[in-house]
Amino acid sequence: MKKLFYYVASILLLGIALNCSEEKPEGEKPDRNMFGHNIPRGLTKTTEGLSPGYVLLSVPNSGSTYLLNRKGEVVHIWKGSYGSFSSNPYLMDDGSIFLTEDDPDYPVFDAGGNNGRLEKISWDGKILWDFEYADEQQLLHHDIAVKPNGNILAIAYEAMSYDEALALGRAPHLIPHSGPYMEKIIELKPDGLHGANIVWEWHIKDHLIQDLDETKPNFGNPADHPELLSFNTGDSIPPVISQDSLETLKSIDRAGPNTTRFNAWSDIYHFNAINYNPALQQIAISSPELSEIIIIDHSTTTEEAASHEGGRSGMGGDLLYRWGNPENYHHGDSTNRRLWYQHDVRWIEAGKPGAGNLTIYNNNVPNGPDTLDYSSVYEIKPPLTAAGTYELRTDGSYGPDALEWNYVAPDTLSFYGSFISSAHRMENGNTFINEGPKGRFFEVTPENDIVWEFLNPYRGEARDLNGDPVRHMPWTYSTFRSTFVPEDHPAFAGKELKPLDPQPAVYKMPPPPPEKKKE
Repeated sequence: MKKLFYYVASILLLGIALNCSEEKPEGEKPDRNMFGHNIPRGLTKTTEGLSPGYVLLSVPNSGSTYLLNRKGEVVHIWKGSYGSFSSNPYLMDDGSIFLTEDDPDYPVFDAGGNNGRLEKISWDGKILWDFEYADEQQLLHHDIAVKPNGNILAIAYEAMSYDEALALGRAPHLIPHSGPYMEKIIELKPDGLHGANIVWEWHIKDHLIQDLDETKPNFGNPADHPELLSFNTGDSIPPVISQDSLETLKSIDRAGPNTTRFNAWSDIYHFNAINYNPALQQIAISSPELSEIIIIDHSTTTEEAASHEGGRSGMGGDLLYRWGNPENYHHGDSTNRRLWYQHDVRWIEAGKPGAGNLTIYNNNVPNGPDTLDYSSVYEIKPPLTAAGTYELRTDGSYGPDALEWNYVAPDTLSFYGSFISSAHRMENGNTFINEGPKGRFFEVTPENDIVWEFLNPYRGEARDLNGDPVRHMPWTYSTFRSTFVPEDHPAFAGKELKPLDPQPAVYKMPPPPPEKKKE
């Protein structure tokens, strides 16, 4: 599960050698510098003939969003109100940005990627909209999608009690002691400076099936209903930790502000990406805990989205398509799995090579028992029908089996981000990739040649509520998303984009504390 991974990875990776090129004794496993500590930063590769444009990124541990030119120079800054490690800015035609930001005192929820706030900031730095959605029952997290009409589709956690989960047929050994965090999608219509109306919503709890208790109304065979999510996927919940163990985790910054003895592993689905296709009126979502991407119908009403009928698909809010891990709906086995804790799913937009296909950043592709996992970027062609639904194969699973394209580093070792990260198709047919933990942005051709590379050298100075500095290790330069924006984007019309003078200060890692002398 994600929480355990963060704890273990954070501790172990701090001990990884910082020079990944160091020769290792024969038979010893290689290691790597996943977070990019103490390596050259800034522009590290450029070539002739690059498509003119800019790179948009939110600075980690900061409320600022930077726009970089192809030389790696900052040409514009938007300043938000709240620090964040998972901000994801979206540039609008008028030069404003929508972005997710971290509410400083959100209650209850304890998971990675929490936000709780959305802001819209004008080109000249005015806060046009500042909206909070963070209380004991729900919390915005990870990602948004801005619709052509200006409304925002947002991912949110939804609290559920232990007893509610039990009543929906989840096995007791799979229910977190404080209850699971369910997922919902809401469509927000901004209203004034701080308000918003929810004009549409979809809840995952309305589309569950379970084969544990035939007395409950959602009983059935998941193999017969791939359009529903089996509520009994996942790992067994470990025993409750002691209060002493919790205090120890907090003392070494391995527990969040809302961590309790009872809410570990509550984040059972962890949606981390949302993308909207206006032509299809469909929403794509990534769930790394399921190691699946799913697509749902957005042409429904809220009432239809809670049902199994209605909308252009006729399927209401049920899953139109899912890909990556068919074992979740009892088809195939582990050998049929294609995704491992993936992040970011996007349709390739009209006018770009591969339009209509999906790109996915596959974070943790297994590479055998004696070799480290690696990352890959996939492009797949979903089996879309003329009716706007997706073809289910005779074996009960969804295709495709073959990839349209993928990127893997030639040595596998040098391209790896176990969490966050993103990728998207560019107008010239190349693919822009963000290796998130390292804060590495690069452009690759269809032939997998790297033609441009930049490593984020920036980090903000946001502090905890008590004034303490945020610990800089290990996620020093980590960047949730970065986006290539072509030079002819309407946001840049009439604007002179010159490098700022002076440029923002790069972040210098402080030296390690001196070793304590032995008594």
